[in-house]
Amino acid sequence: MLLNRIIPIVLLKEESLVKTYKFKSFTYVGDPSNTLRIFNELLVDELIVLDISAVKLNKQPNFKLLKEIAEECFMPLTYGGGITNLDHAKTIFDLGFEKISINTNIFTNPDLIIDLSSYFGSQAIIGSIDVKNNLLRKQKVVSHGATKFTNWDPLSWAIKLEKLGVGEILLTSVDREGTWNGMDINLIRKITDNISIPLIAHGGAGTLSHIREAFKIAKASAVGLGSMVTFQKKGKGVLVNYPSRNDIDDLLDSD
Repeated sequence: MLLNRIIPIVLLKEESLVKTYKFKSFTYVGDPSNTLRIFNELLVDELIVLDISAVKLNKQPNFKLLKEIAEECFMPLTYGGGITNLDHAKTIFDLGFEKISINTNIFTNPDLIIDLSSYFGSQAIIGSIDVKNNLLRKQKVVSHGATKFTNWDPLSWAIKLEKLGVGEILLTSVDREGTWNGMDINLIRKITDNISIPLIAHGGAGTLSHIREAFKIAKASAVGLGSMVTFQKKGKGVLVNYPSRNDIDDLLDSD
């Protein structure tokens, strides 16, 4: 069984790092290498890098930049964005990444997950699910950077991805992403109760209490952090940071 993990999630837009708000407006964070060097110094255990422009621009992964990132980082790395075939995945793993995350391209080619998990093992494949309320206030899975609604509800899609062969789910609440207002505990718990693979909860965390709720109440295996590790606090400037070891131990050990 995996230990609870707190994972910074950084977003690539072209060759810069940015932070989005509900997947729309974005704030420039900095140069990838300089920013990730700080995460090295903060002794982050794991990191997820998502290229939010690859799918929108119909581009393959920026392998040159990913090589620089892999050479800079000493922690386990996950990459997602623009992966459409086995060769893309092979190149990314050869660069030093431990896992890949697939989102939009599952809808256009469901067999991609089967091919990837068969070749690399399910433990190396993360199925990324973005969830947003539609006009009827129903939660639906969205694709293409949350610009297109699908007919899938989050739970059915998570179960589908597990059956296809992903070894982990990255679940993002688009409506809470970047808000600091707390995570969608009900949504997270609904899915963790019905799948047998680990789930990374993402979107809305603004305090250590929010993280604790995701672990203790919603039973997430990991929490992905964006704003909390990017800014000083809500409404303040960029300051790359990470909870102290004591803070992490306290929130994980508390009853």
